Amino acid sequence: MTDILLINPNSSGTVTRGMDRTARAMLPAGLSLQTLDLPDSPATIASDEDVARAGLGVLELARRTPARVVITGCFSDPGLDLLRAMEGGPVAIGCQEAALLSAMARADRFGVIALGPKSIPRHLRKMRMMGIEGRLAGELHLSGCSAEAPMRDPEAYALIRTRAEELGAMGAGAIVLGCAGMAPIRARLEAETGLAIVDPVSAAMAQAIAAVQGDPGFDFDTEAE
Repeated sequence: MTDILLINPNSSGTVTRGMDRTARAMLPAGLSLQTLDLPDSPATIASDEDVARAGLGVLELARRTPARVVITGCFSDPGLDLLRAMEGGPVAIGCQEAALLSAMARADRFGVIALGPKSIPRHLRKMRMMGIEGRLAGELHLSGCSAEAPMRDPEAYALIRTRAEELGAMGAGAIVLGCAGMAPIRARLEAETGLAIVDPVSAAMAQAIAAVQGDPGFDFDTEAE
């Protein structure tokens, strides 16, 4: 059984590979990680319908791939509730939930950068469900760029940096990257803006590692050192 299964709910291999690199850089010795995507999904999860369809795909993939912990590698957390409803299922961690909680651990108020305007109402609903909307300084979008763009398009990166600085001016002490595909730019963005930048994949991986290491059935090689 895999220790951690990271599922990219879209079909972009570029995004999947970027998420995998970020996750493996955090993986302690002795833990196993598998990163998969949904080939039948769109390349970017944009609409509520995309989220709903991807959620079913995440559930089916998790059923076929036994793991102790499953991460939904998309900021809309498709399939998270379905995974948590599985009888005897894995620990289910959502990138959005993990990132928002991490941001609140680093700052009193946080901001979010979304790919497009259609994502913002969905994100705000989640924050209301979590009871944390009072700590949101603001959410700004990138005019609907793709999930791949932040990793390969200099113009997309420049816009992300601008949005981060705008959110900082609005009072955000931590900036949440509202797409798992932005994971590879986190360190650069933090260095160039001087702001605390929270990447959803890293935040979810930190929780997943803690969950696996806290499992009494897991034998961690360096635990006694």
